Amino acid sequence: MRAMELWDLYNERREPVGRDHIRGAEIPPECFHLVVHVWIRNKKGEYLISQRSADRPTFPLKWECVGGSVLKGEDSLSGALRETREEVGLTLPPESGKLIRTEVRSVVDGKRFADILDVWLFDYDGPLTPERALTKEVAQSVWMDKKRISELFDSGELVSSLSYFFNTEGF
Repeated sequence: MRAMELWDLYNERREPVGRDHIRGAEIPPECFHLVVHVWIRNKKGEYLISQRSADRPTFPLKWECVGGSVLKGEDSLSGALRETREEVGLTLPPESGKLIRTEVRSVVDGKRFADILDVWLFDYDGPLTPERALTKEVAQSVWMDKKRISELFDSGELVSSLSYFFNTEGF
């Protein structure tokens, strides 16, 4: 059985509203939770892209960057670092990260998201350590250049909500 996951809730100005939220419950109107996407880039300009495990409830076997919900008491950077350790087994130095995009998303692809998305970019050139991953959310991770990521997007194999990758300064 999965442990109960708690999130902090915010208003659309990113101010805490002082309420906890249990993952899976409906987010109250006018409230948002904090989500991070973590893009990891090597010196060759390639990005670490992960394929979701087949048993994931959403987007099974689709490709994506590291990401997830920020837990109660965490800030955005802490959530990004934790998600990276959990999903792909990497421990990134906090100072190597740069926040390159923030977006309040009420609706994505016709579904209510009610989140504040922070997109982080980290430079990393060390070894991949999938054996250190703390979850089984990821089937595999590989380095890909922008052209290959674009091909995945065009073929529908990349999670569609990552379309910002192609028009965000900093990538």
